[in-house]
Amino acid sequence: MKLLGTKSPPVMGLDIGSSSIRLLQLSRHGASYRIDHFAIEPLPSGVIVEKSVQDIEAISEAIQSAVRNSGSGSKYCAVAVSGSAVFTKTISLPANLAEADIESQVQIEANQYIPYPLDEISLDFEVLGPSPRNADMVDILLAASKNENVESRQDALESLGLKARVVDVESFAIANAFELIRERDGVRSTETIGLFDVGSDLSRLLILRNGRVVYTRDHPFGGNQLTEEIMRRYDMTPEQASFFMRGEPGPENFEEEVLEPFMLNVVHQISRALQFYSSSAEFSNIRTIYLSGTMASIKGLPEVVEQELGIKSSVADPVAGMDLAPSVAVAALKRNAPSLMVATGLALRGFD
Repeated sequence: MKLLGTKSPPVMGLDIGSSSIRLLQLSRHGASYRIDHFAIEPLPSGVIVEKSVQDIEAISEAIQSAVRNSGSGSKYCAVAVSGSAVFTKTISLPANLAEADIESQVQIEANQYIPYPLDEISLDFEVLGPSPRNADMVDILLAASKNENVESRQDALESLGLKARVVDVESFAIANAFELIRERDGVRSTETIGLFDVGSDLSRLLILRNGRVVYTRDHPFGGNQLTEEIMRRYDMTPEQASFFMRGEPGPENFEEEVLEPFMLNVVHQISRALQFYSSSAEFSNIRTIYLSGTMASIKGLPEVVEQELGIKSSVADPVAGMDLAPSVAVAALKRNAPSLMVATGLALRGFD
């Protein structure tokens, strides 16, 4: 019997995105969380292409800078692989199976459904609970990714003396972070919610219900299109063209001539994504859509989405209301909060 509980070492949530490394480390105080460490480190172009790591050394250097700038002394991380690099499948198994039998049966089922040899993949599963279709069965979520997708991230960490305690799936991490928003905003767990994540080169629509991602689809659109238009119109370098991401004022008529057309393009992309969703087997009407990602912090974007689509729209801020350690850069955190969904979901895995 333990007389004194051993405290689990802190875990850094490390979101390895296509344009930057986002680091978030939390501590729990009762029912609330505090942000102890936070950093964002930009990545050179081409380091990650279509969610695949192309340059492990560059990733390692960026992670090292992020950890140093955050001030964290933790050696443990939670990282994620992209949904597009992950195969998921919900299967049903008899409810009376022992835990060891479930594991062996999952291996058999995986061999049937996953289009790769089992020795080439990293496989995990989660028991979701009783199947709504058959009370004598339980639903099991399978998740598999090719070993190279997992190992490239582990290699980048191990070269720095860090260890991946958790390797998650990006969409699952987002769903985990959204639980904080759902509780804060009073959203019923049974309500179907849309979340449109606008990244640098890809956007993604996720449909959430009962704490799970029931639908996801990537779309080839992102903030890089805005950056490229700024560079072309104002003859700027990529660094100069990122002024709006730093909260700096833009050239004369920037909002009317460049930003407003981009926001309308975002609306068009959301509308298109919802059309794809409406033809899926998981379709259910949504009344609220949250915006996340690097572009979600554009002032006025939720109002434009709501006005054009007639759907209530809000910015997904997973860290709103959290206490902050004195070393946390408040302005940078607030500016980048909508892009911290994955990092927040990963940081929360440290308390599982």
